[in-house]
Amino acid sequence: MLAFVSRTARRAWPRPDGEEPGLLLARLASGDTSALEPIYRREAGPVYRYALALCGNAAWAADATQEAFVALADRPHAFDAARGSLGAYLAGVARHALLACLRQAREQVPLPDDDGPAGGEPLAPAQEPVSPESLLVREQSSTRLWAALRTLPWPFREALVLVDLQERPYAEAAAIAGIELNTLRTRVHRARLKLAQQLGASGGCR
Repeated sequence: MLAFVSRTARRAWPRPDGEEPGLLLARLASGDTSALEPIYRREAGPVYRYALALCGNAAWAADATQEAFVALADRPHAFDAARGSLGAYLAGVARHALLACLRQAREQVPLPDDDGPAGGEPLAPAQEPVSPESLLVREQSSTRLWAALRTLPWPFREALVLVDLQERPYAEAAAIAGIELNTLRTRVHRARLKLAQQLGASGGCR
């Protein structure tokens, strides 16, 4: 089950042997593959949970996570700290691997019209929609929540996972999804409404 990544846990990177993250990456770039292990221990969990929440397929999520770290090991210089965190970079690589899996499986990934709801279906007005954060805390053992999450179109689901479940900053989430910041905000808003409606219709918002 996807779990919240706590803000506190993300603020501090464990530093094996007192090494800074930048030094670990420098070692990796110089050919010291042992530096990959502490990076993997820190980042693999969030990347895997992100991938699993998107595709609902444990094997695909594991493969996508592995692809991300193989890419980092092969091309450590491809990561640019000026463009975002290492976790965001790895999640972006995993996202591309997942999309490749979906294409190979001939699954369509619907992209909504950003000027209106996906599929042209109007959203019913929601008064004070229950936040996904509150729902997750209250029903984190409920399969109903995850079933509702996976009914969302990919772009909405991804936005919700990145911002509300993994608690990534909006700018970082937009970079991972490869979209403009305003587009991400729109998708998060619509995803929250849709999720609240799904859970309300199934009795999840009592």
